[in-house]
Amino acid sequence: MDILKAATDWGRAEAFSISFFILFGILFIITGLGFWQLGKTEFARAFIYPVSIAGIFLLASGLGLFFSNKARVGEFETAYQQDASSFVASEIERVDKTIATYQTAAFKVFPAIAILGALMVMFMQKPVWQATGVAVMATMIVFTVIDSNAKSRLENYKIELDSFVANQK
Repeated sequence: MDILKAATDWGRAEAFSISFFILFGILFIITGLGFWQLGKTEFARAFIYPVSIAGIFLLASGLGLFFSNKARVGEFETAYQQDASSFVASEIERVDKTIATYQTAAFKVFPAIAILGALMVMFMQKPVWQATGVAVMATMIVFTVIDSNAKSRLENYKIELDSFVANQK
């Protein structure tokens, strides 16, 4: 097994996944612009700012993650060539922390925030609050879907890292 190839493949898959944050960010911004240009009702116009802000948030998150991941993957080969065991140990430590973060964020925090958005839709009477609730729910759904898949990929990568360590003994 080539652990460097596994690390690089994981990084490329992660970059592909992160690109969906960027895609949804752009779609949300376009949607906000659409409501701005075409929205005729008070409820449609209430979506302009919440959806646009959610889009900017998704776009910024996606771009930040994309460039940090790209830099990380670029450093894999150098770190592996310098000391393969140290590289794998640091990757295992990083992966363990990230899986724990995903477990909390993707399966607890994001759904809880989405529930708050749903409560806003149910109990707030003004269109701007209801539109904000819908935008919050949509944003959290995007985060949950992308991060739950990222967690799964990371768990598979962790298995490959553990297998590499087991074969070294």
